[in-house]
Amino acid sequence: MKVFFFLFLLFSTFTFAQDTPKPVQRDPFLQNPVKNQPQKSNTNNKVKIIHADEIIKDPKKYDGNQYLKGNVVIEHQGSVLTADEVVLYDQENFVKAIGNTKLQNTDGSIITASEMEYDGNTQKGVARKNVILTDPKGTVIKTETMYYDRVSNLAYYNTGGTINDGKSTTYSKSATYNLAARTISLTDKVRIEDKDYILEGQNVVQNQNTNIVDINGPTDITNRKNPKNHIFTEKGTHNLNTKESFLNKNSRIYYNDKILTGDAMYYNQLSGFGTATGNVTLDDPLEKRYLKGGYGEIFEKKDSAMMTKGPYAVKILEKDSIYFASEKILSYQKLDSLKIKKSYLRAFKKARIYKSDAQGRADSIAFNETDGIMHMYTNPILWSGEKQVTGDKIEAYFNTQTENIDSLKVIGNGFAISKADSLNMKDEFNQVKGKLMTVYYEGKNIKEVKVIGNAQAITYADDVNEKTKEKERVGITLSSCGIIGAYFEEQALQIVSCSIGAVSSTYPMSKIGPDKKKFPDYNWNTKDRIRKWQDILVDSPNYEEIKYESGDALFNQAQEIIDKQKAAEEAKKPKRVRK
Repeated sequence: MKVFFFLFLLFSTFTFAQDTPKPVQRDPFLQNPVKNQPQKSNTNNKVKIIHADEIIKDPKKYDGNQYLKGNVVIEHQGSVLTADEVVLYDQENFVKAIGNTKLQNTDGSIITASEMEYDGNTQKGVARKNVILTDPKGTVIKTETMYYDRVSNLAYYNTGGTINDGKSTTYSKSATYNLAARTISLTDKVRIEDKDYILEGQNVVQNQNTNIVDINGPTDITNRKNPKNHIFTEKGTHNLNTKESFLNKNSRIYYNDKILTGDAMYYNQLSGFGTATGNVTLDDPLEKRYLKGGYGEIFEKKDSAMMTKGPYAVKILEKDSIYFASEKILSYQKLDSLKIKKSYLRAFKKARIYKSDAQGRADSIAFNETDGIMHMYTNPILWSGEKQVTGDKIEAYFNTQTENIDSLKVIGNGFAISKADSLNMKDEFNQVKGKLMTVYYEGKNIKEVKVIGNAQAITYADDVNEKTKEKERVGITLSSCGIIGAYFEEQALQIVSCSIGAVSSTYPMSKIGPDKKKFPDYNWNTKDRIRKWQDILVDSPNYEEIKYESGDALFNQAQEIIDKQKAAEEAKKPKRVRK
């Protein structure tokens, strides 16, 4: 847009003697810095009057300045102005056009208004009342008062206006239009609408060529069909054509009742795909769960999300919370076989979990949040109090009402270990193992264990001394059978049933050596155990291994006596002497 208002260089071919015509009453925008000095004569800058029904000079009208009346047509350097009346201020190089004014410029843009003014010295102009600017590409701007500076090629309004490009309509209190770059700077309650979305902000720049909006203040972009799905940012860009947003400051993406935040974000409202980097959080208030990490992706249409770069998830419960961490975390929702929508959480590679009554590790963890079922795959290990459970796969079943674990299923190589007496540091552990294992909880503690298939157990047996009334170690029982049922009484493990090919033997402490006190695959782990929720944030807390005291004192004493007896017997035998 080369010209907003007609360049009126007031050297008309029609001259009239005038006594002392008064200067024009100017808009503040049009104040002449050279104090109304006449413009020097320049043939190329002269205005050509193409047509006027009358050319009038009346001392009583327009302060004695001449004016053109009736179907006025004026041409200047290819631009054409039409109006009902045009007042010429020759000495000031100034013009006023009144009534049905229309300016058609050489670049194809058109301006219409009820009134126009233009100063040929400063090349600034004003259009008033029902102003409409139409550019060659079809963008239409409507306002009540518009200002223009031809030198900088800027148009400006601050009385409120609308901008329509055929696809979207923009409403703003004020706007500055760079006609060369076709960029519009919008301030003070900006609203851009199309058939699907509404953008509302305070300070944005809209590019009419690219249809990209630069956001420089608090801004919301809302989905018309689902107003709960919207974007908020204080800095970024938004493409009105592709509906892609790049968000860089205090940004939030609201979708499917979830909220994604991050330092730098991208979101495509059409595909529903978004990314976030930096301090990323995905909050799901309905599920009472949030994810955090250094990088995240969301897939709105699949209702799923992924988090990487040190991710962790927190499931907030009424009385407790569950913490998950791994190299990658997925969350998603889908319909089950009964068309009931359920929520899932999956943690891949070096997965860790913390809850006050259970802590665990595995290569991967899958959690059905709706039903409270958790699967732990590949080298899983779960701790509860001073008890440890391992196997090929562990399934944990949470009671969604009490928020505690009801039971565990260990599929393949189930192995449960518990400290025989948590009050001492002796190397004494109850153990039970087998192909399939079911562990039942009472409150927050493991209460019962049932093992099926190649079931074996090593249990420490205690009894109460009738005289001292104190508990004393009786011995160790080795059990082997098809099915074992056992109860935990405090720390003690009591075998209550051993059926199908049962073999059970109890040895006093003096008769059983350390090689029989533990199974070959004994794997009690204190180095990697998760003891507080922050431990999940690293691959392993790498605690110093607990050193336990030997519990073989009686066996060693008995062995020493046996060894002495053997030595004494050996000494009694006659010695053979080589001849």
